[in-house]
Amino acid sequence: MRDRVRSILVYKGNKILDRLPADVITRLEPDLSVITLELHDIVHRPGEDIEYLYFPLTCLISITITMSEGQTVEAGAAGSREVVGINAFMGGRETTQTEYITQLAGDAVKIAAAPLKIEFDRNTALRSILLKYTQAMIAQISQNVGCNRIHEVSNRCARWLLEVRDRVRCDTFGLTQEFLSQMLGTSRVSVNKAMSELKHLGIIDYSRGHVAILKLVELERRSCECYFVLRDEYDRLLGAVPNYSDGFEDRRQ
Repeated sequence: MRDRVRSILVYKGNKILDRLPADVITRLEPDLSVITLELHDIVHRPGEDIEYLYFPLTCLISITITMSEGQTVEAGAAGSREVVGINAFMGGRETTQTEYITQLAGDAVKIAAAPLKIEFDRNTALRSILLKYTQAMIAQISQNVGCNRIHEVSNRCARWLLEVRDRVRCDTFGLTQEFLSQMLGTSRVSVNKAMSELKHLGIIDYSRGHVAILKLVELERRSCECYFVLRDEYDRLLGAVPNYSDGFEDRRQ
């Protein structure tokens, strides 16, 4: 994990930060820094106080729960449309079960919980955005429960590839079968079968943990309804899909 300070312009790219009024960003800027999160960096462990919040720009942070027997399941994921560490301004400064771990390396904006909490308490605009995001995150976790219980692995696999794509704003990304099995709550054997089918059909290319989405429309057709339900809910609560950068084309439109 590497910290570095950059211009305020670099914060463009996170859906929540992009929606904050300029005066709020100006007040928070002295406490904001851009960090590089490497693969498997742990930014929060169960039982620890939440001292910092992270607004992903190009990385993907997994929110996992580890059971007493050691099995790990993902409860949610955070990318360019999210923030991790919301307990810090919701009345609780620690979590007893969840761990935040980087699954795709990249940049994030880091801020100490204390100054953000002060701004949260006094600024209606910031409070409204973060509470709407909390509602969106609850929707994500709830949808994941139903999805993992009802939908077929192949459809859930297509859904999560689309989810990752939206969060990292890129058609190519690293994604291990181990991580994907945690997201889907299933075995690596089932994940391998689903990924192999998508590759055979020419919808994706996949090799050594590297994914390239080749046919976006076909991938959407194979996804379960959960991808579209959550996409619409995020857009309803937080606004339309953000502007993509670095040559990434939002080919849904």
